[in-house]
Amino acid sequence: MRRSTVLLGSALALIAAGAAAHNGEHGGSGPYAAISEVDPSLPGHVIFRPATLPRPTAQPLGVLVWGNGACSDNPAPHAAHLLEIASHGYLVIASGYEPEEAERRAQARPPRKEGELPTQPTTAQDMIDGIDWAFAQNGMASSKYRGLLDLSAVAAAGHSCGGIQALEVGTDPRVQTVIGNNTGILADGDPRIPGMMLEKAHLAKLTHPILYVQGGEEDIAYANGMDDYRRIDHVPAAIVNLPVGHGGTFGEPYGGAAASISVDWLDWRLRGDEAAGRTFVGANCRLCLVPGWDYESKGF
Repeated sequence: MRRSTVLLGSALALIAAGAAAHNGEHGGSGPYAAISEVDPSLPGHVIFRPATLPRPTAQPLGVLVWGNGACSDNPAPHAAHLLEIASHGYLVIASGYEPEEAERRAQARPPRKEGELPTQPTTAQDMIDGIDWAFAQNGMASSKYRGLLDLSAVAAAGHSCGGIQALEVGTDPRVQTVIGNNTGILADGDPRIPGMMLEKAHLAKLTHPILYVQGGEEDIAYANGMDDYRRIDHVPAAIVNLPVGHGGTFGEPYGGAAASISVDWLDWRLRGDEAAGRTFVGANCRLCLVPGWDYESKGF
């Protein structure tokens, strides 16, 4: 079976079980209880944010745009992860719809013909639309986000196929860092499916640090992600492998280890938090000391 089809199928399996991972009631473990909502001014997206927005004199919210596994339009399987990030003072904009609407849309799609590859409901453009919206909202007098967003602290992230979208968006000059979860560009010459069309040459276009959070050798994206990391030699890069497979830790409370690692990365790369940076750099970096985890970094 083609590697791209296996990768998509594995991500679809995560989505099929995704309702159980929709831990919205937890609201994250950070200092700002987080919620999810939709905003009529940004259709086709779900927003995860602190329930109480900061005062204009407080630290502004960083911005993260998110692509779902299988390039799905249902971020529910990643809700615990995204709420956790939001609870640490970030506005997270995920492509797609709330679970009921995502399911309605899935049911309305015509069935695939035998042998036909699925079309992806979201694209990298949806993430770009989220960035455009955040920039507009920050300057709009009528917006509740007016002046509350740090537009110098923008990141793109995603799972599996959504991680490929994040890599594509990572060349946007407004994006300061990329996190790829259980992802990696398919080897040159491998068959591509819609949503995963990037070639390895794209990696040379990245201009800011990148983190890969992989699932170890059992992760179908392991080889592709490791190859990406080895090819990147012009910007700082890091890769951590947790022994969890392609599904990551999205179904764990508060998004599990992958969410905690992502928060530290965002705080370090977007906010200059050197304490958070100790997770990634130094002779005794936190990721270096966890038994059973494999961690590499370069360029810092």
